[in-house]
Amino acid sequence: MNVQALRYFLMVSATGSFLATARRFEVPASSVSRAIASLEEELGQQLFYRSTRAVRLTEQGERYALQVREAIALLDDAAGQLADNGGGVRGLVRINAPITLGRLHIANLVNKLQERYPELLVELTLTNTFIDPVQEAADITVRVGRLVDSGLIGKVVSTHRYVLAASPEYLALRGAPQVPDDLLQHNCLVLKGPQESQRWNFRRSAKDAFQPVDVSGSLRSNNSEVLIAAAMAGRGIVLFPTWLFDPASFKQGKLISLLPDWNISAYADELYIQILSPENRLRSQRVREVSAFLVNAIGSPPYWDNV
Repeated sequence: MNVQALRYFLMVSATGSFLATARRFEVPASSVSRAIASLEEELGQQLFYRSTRAVRLTEQGERYALQVREAIALLDDAAGQLADNGGGVRGLVRINAPITLGRLHIANLVNKLQERYPELLVELTLTNTFIDPVQEAADITVRVGRLVDSGLIGKVVSTHRYVLAASPEYLALRGAPQVPDDLLQHNCLVLKGPQESQRWNFRRSAKDAFQPVDVSGSLRSNNSEVLIAAAMAGRGIVLFPTWLFDPASFKQGKLISLLPDWNISAYADELYIQILSPENRLRSQRVREVSAFLVNAIGSPPYWDNV
């Protein structure tokens, strides 16, 4: 039985898409379709219901997916232990991270990681969706979100800290807000999400509940870097996580942090940066050492909080 076909099967079951699976594995969609068809023929069972709108598991496919997922995890675990026994940190580690955080920070940390461990092979996948690390064979997931019981094991690196900022030129014209409600009189540059625009929430201390302020302004965008550039050009005020800003922009006085005595968030509750792995992946010394490297390199509080 073709192990790669089983990996395709698990990815299609997770995404409901042959095309998304083909993109994930960087192969033609026809290769995925043929592999699944061969698997079904070999098993003598239909694993998926197919239509022009969706692909979903049959009842037999659901049962098979549970068993295959465990089998693939065992194979990956066995391969990892063989690599660990070779001495040193070597072999493949698959890391998943959010797109922008991964591009701005995790990619640089991977470069440093491979400088220390030159025989280490890293597969870094960037996506803004919460993946199932077992289904997608990810050893380490860098996750920004709420603390939930996901069945994953790891480390909470820190809270997800936000900064409210504007340029000196803008503040010279409009003045600096003294309390959150002052923002109602300012030009606020707001991130536009797929469902709704970013919300700006404030509280005096961690004991209080976040209270929203319904801000607005002359520019909205689905790209955070567009809005930060506009703020640096004197167009208005932005609210973003510390890791999105270049620390030099604050040190050189191009941006000024506002309302520093307030807790600020784009969400109504606390978010955290976590480094997580499935329990079976942590049996690998290689995965444990790479996780520890990332935790130590980011620091607590993270180095990017120094804005």
